Amino acid sequence: MLRSGIRSETPAPKRILDATTALVGLTIGFPVLCLIGIAISLESRGPVLFSQERVGLNGRTFRMYKFRSMVVDAERESGPVWSSETDPRVTRVGSVLRRTHLDELPQLINVLLGDMSVVGPRPERPAMVERLTKSVPGYDERWTVLPGITGLAQVRHGYDRSTKTVRQKLRYDRCYIRRRGSFALDLKIMAATVALLFHEGGPRKPHPVTRPRALRARPLSGKEALIKP
Repeated sequence: MLRSGIRSETPAPKRILDATTALVGLTIGFPVLCLIGIAISLESRGPVLFSQERVGLNGRTFRMYKFRSMVVDAERESGPVWSSETDPRVTRVGSVLRRTHLDELPQLINVLLGDMSVVGPRPERPAMVERLTKSVPGYDERWTVLPGITGLAQVRHGYDRSTKTVRQKLRYDRCYIRRRGSFALDLKIMAATVALLFHEGGPRKPHPVTRPRALRARPLSGKEALIKP
């Protein structure tokens, strides 16, 4: 049920960029990873790392890793739901991690394992995918490429908050998918992500931000990429 029926392979240059970035990031960032782990352990009980099933390339599921930013069993009563800016389940350390996107660093492990790319559409939980596939036409196109830690939709629009924002972000995902394998585009998106990390902690809601010129509205000029789902 979670398969789009469309299979795709990751271009070799993109895989090399992913593996190199992940190795360098984990090596240089190791002291930071250790400090974050200590901070999480000191504030609240529970594991430092949090893993969750997500839907990836060709509809296959995998375990995605993050630093735990919420209390343990945060979705026990609510089930799979999107978080909000004032979510009471988020810990104090978690709030900082989410604002600076440092909670995503363990996903470099997923990149090394080949489950994710550095750049691509964000992977979603199976339960949410089931719901969104029915309500957002074309949503399953996102499975034709590896999911990413960051992506064109993320640097343009921030996090999912509702079905409406998913529809808006799908336009950017489609634009990226149509240019998949573009080494230059991946580099531009990675540069834009770094720039956003230093812009008030990165985007949490869709509002104008300073980005590299190459990532302005021009990538969405294609007729198909501008069609609303």
